[in-house]
Amino acid sequence: MKISSEVFSAFSLARHASNLRIARSSLIKSAHLLERIGLAAVGASCGLYVGATLLREKGGLFESGWIVLITMLYGALSYYVGIDLSGSAARKSISGISEEWNGSEPAEIMSAAGTFGAAIAAALSVSILVLDQNPPNGLVAFVAGCWVVGSSLQVAAGTMARNDETYMDKK
Repeated sequence: MKISSEVFSAFSLARHASNLRIARSSLIKSAHLLERIGLAAVGASCGLYVGATLLREKGGLFESGWIVLITMLYGALSYYVGIDLSGSAARKSISGISEEWNGSEPAEIMSAAGTFGAAIAAALSVSILVLDQNPPNGLVAFVAGCWVVGSSLQVAAGTMARNDETYMDKK
């Protein structure tokens, strides 16, 4: 009974909060920033798994604990910048029913490929860590390569999309 009263009070609070005159654009911008921070946290956690997998390899290039921090920071950056391309670029590609090239496709394709590569690296890293496997050096190199290429594609795609949006706004 107590849970249902808490739910009803939350709904009534939401109704009263809707009466607060908050500018819609600032609310959307705040929600978008919160989304970006959440994506950065996901990227950092994926980087943690990849870095931990690389750190397990003894006698190699990745013996320092700094590799974990570097992969986490690069993952946070790449997911923050690259996964969610700006809304106007996405709307332009959806609204164009014709088969014309509108310029936003390369960024979208790069973002998708980068997300896929980074996700594959993170999934392989988690499976290696959870199953406590000692993978061959080739698999570890593959994980590292997927992470670097995928994250770099995300950063490049996000940069391209934002530069394109800035260019379109100036026209």
